[in-house]
Amino acid sequence: MPYETGAKVRLTRDVQVTGNDTTAGAGGPGPLFLAEGLQGVVTGSARAAGGMAQDALASFDQQVSGQRFDGFTTALIGDLRQRLIQQGAFDAVVGDRIGYRVRFENGFVLDGLQEDCLTRA
Repeated sequence: MPYETGAKVRLTRDVQVTGNDTTAGAGGPGPLFLAEGLQGVVTGSARAAGGMAQDALASFDQQVSGQRFDGFTTALIGDLRQRLIQQGAFDAVVGDRIGYRVRFENGFVLDGLQEDCLTRA
């Protein structure tokens, strides 16, 4: 169920806030988590757009635009571009989710939380 801005929510599981735990063995701090049950308020949302394939297609188009190629190379580039488009269609089906920005009671603001991490408070 989508959450509107201002909805009170709580975490359904622990959510990692910081990167990996490689420093934990060296005496440095490990990863930081927000605990299951922590309450907050939805301050925004955005549908996940693009994806890795869309970024790759934009980069590919930028690199080859304005160039002159022979027929074989043009066909090869067209085939590569089509493969990127097909991958983008797969990404769109898999990754079409809403990410929420939530301000928690402890002051943390997390952006991109998926709906399965949240429940109404």
